[in-house]
Amino acid sequence: MRYKIPDPYHPMLLPLLISAEDALARLDERTNRHVVEDGFRERGHFFDAAAALWVAGELVHVEDLVLHDAHMDARAPTHELTIAHSVIRARRRIWLGEPHWALSAHGLAAIRGEQVAPANARDTSAETRQLEPTSSATDSDRIEADEEEDANPMAAEFAAIDAAIARSQQLLEAHDKDVLEVAERAAQVTAQEPMGQLGLLFDEDWDEDARIDEWRHVVATADQLPASLGAALLFDAWEQIEPLRRQHWLGSLLLGAYLRSRGKVTSHLLTFNAGQKVVRHERRRSQDPVTRWSAFLEAMTVTADLGLKELDRLSLAKTQMEMRIRDRRSNSSLPALIELVLSRPIVSAALVAQHVGVTPRGALNLVRELGIREMTGRGRYRGWGVL
Repeated sequence: MRYKIPDPYHPMLLPLLISAEDALARLDERTNRHVVEDGFRERGHFFDAAAALWVAGELVHVEDLVLHDAHMDARAPTHELTIAHSVIRARRRIWLGEPHWALSAHGLAAIRGEQVAPANARDTSAETRQLEPTSSATDSDRIEADEEEDANPMAAEFAAIDAAIARSQQLLEAHDKDVLEVAERAAQVTAQEPMGQLGLLFDEDWDEDARIDEWRHVVATADQLPASLGAALLFDAWEQIEPLRRQHWLGSLLLGAYLRSRGKVTSHLLTFNAGQKVVRHERRRSQDPVTRWSAFLEAMTVTADLGLKELDRLSLAKTQMEMRIRDRRSNSSLPALIELVLSRPIVSAALVAQHVGVTPRGALNLVRELGIREMTGRGRYRGWGVL
């Protein structure tokens, strides 16, 4: 489909644009100089992943997401939980890459999970087949030369061992060739299949690559606008074009990558989905583009305000916990626990024990000494965190 770019300088958008630009600038400036910058960034991954599923109509508990990320699931992970963890992994990968990497063709392919086979794969396999007879002949000549040179009584035993090794090597090489041929045939069959994996579930005419290219063409237009307005254009284009069928949540992550590449928010990857939860669904999915852009800019301002409040809470919690560990010995485990609590929305006794390197009983003692608030209200499978 062809995306029609509306008027970005509509009079209704200018006040919201000024508010969003100011809020994002304040958030980025404060986060860059804050003592809990790393913890704030890491906690944002979890909150944004849960909010992304909430915007899509699914519910994922943050405590389950934290335990699943640490491979400590209390129960079998659900499909929604697996998707939320995919959001976390994608956010971390985008953050670790260069600012412009996620918006490039190679970056989008990597985030989508596409793997392009090397072009010289078949050439390499052909060369391997051509070199096999030569190598086998060389091995046999070497064995015969050794038999002629060795006149000791153990020559026959050594020759038998060498022959067994040669036969084993031939079997392994034949197995590798079979595996390579099966992989090549599977790749050919996959390339011949229609784009829709199941005709009853997917549209065979849905060309994801063409839609991705169309969306990337909008980036050039967005670069000519202010950063917040350009992000609004890219996000609205993503919502209307719908490039991906199974990874629609990727649009909000690319929004944070775009703001980072423009130098607007460089301290962290913006948790835009947390702000989207505040805006009503009717405004976010309205037929009027001005209404959608207004909702987007409002969500961006709300996201920045929530980030500033989160920084205040984390700063206060860090100050209170550091007051409790004054005059402690230098090898105390409490500072490591403080870093863990500030970087996770919720922690369990097993998670503390694994991160700090103590027993579960010792983890409970450390939590008690810090005075962290218990968040579940349960007697078993408890969790602690900063509210």
